[in-house]
Amino acid sequence: MQLPFLRFEGDEMRYWGMILLATVGTAILLGLGVWQVQRLAWKTDILAQIERKILAPAIDIPAQVSSARHDLLPVRGTGQYIGDDTVRVLVSQKIYGAGYRLINAFELSDGRKIMVDRGFISVRAALPAVPKGTGQVTGNLQWPQEIDSFTPDNDLAANIWFARDVAKLSAHLQTEPILLVLRNSSFADDLARPLPKMSASIPNDHLNYALTWFSLALIWLGMSGYFLYRSRNSKT
Repeated sequence: MQLPFLRFEGDEMRYWGMILLATVGTAILLGLGVWQVQRLAWKTDILAQIERKILAPAIDIPAQVSSARHDLLPVRGTGQYIGDDTVRVLVSQKIYGAGYRLINAFELSDGRKIMVDRGFISVRAALPAVPKGTGQVTGNLQWPQEIDSFTPDNDLAANIWFARDVAKLSAHLQTEPILLVLRNSSFADDLARPLPKMSASIPNDHLNYALTWFSLALIWLGMSGYFLYRSRNSKT
């Protein structure tokens, strides 16, 4: 039995070709949306693992430290800031605008010298003094990967840097290549606002991607239905 809307034999192939294209296109777009939902679940689990690692109880800084084993490790150390050489790393914060991360050398009670990323100040604020005396710092070890082909050269004359290169920073400040990103400290006179590492700073846009693909599938299906309707009624 021949369906009424296929009574025009010369248009039959084109009509079914449009149905096939509509079906395949919708299936592909829906498949991409489902894939992004699966990626969302995977990324959410990864971020939860990172968050648990970041917020785990802090331990003393290990005697032997490596980026492969100890990245994001929560640590604590007792000692004092040494020198008056404060490295300023240019950054931007959504609420506060442009500013600097302040990085200083820190001598632990066992004599080792590391670096502490004290946190953020606005470019409009005066450079706060380096905290004095002995105290405890708590945070996470980190080896940031912030350098790419667009990163400008550091302005060493003004001591303004454009990325936290741990190796270069340690050579400049004459410390071990160990960077502790501060979460809190006992130095009450430190005016920098800590910028601790948080999993929330890691992009997770898979939900938006999924909604985009599902929306495109709906649009594709709607447009295909419209063209099929026009094709059918143009011959009646």
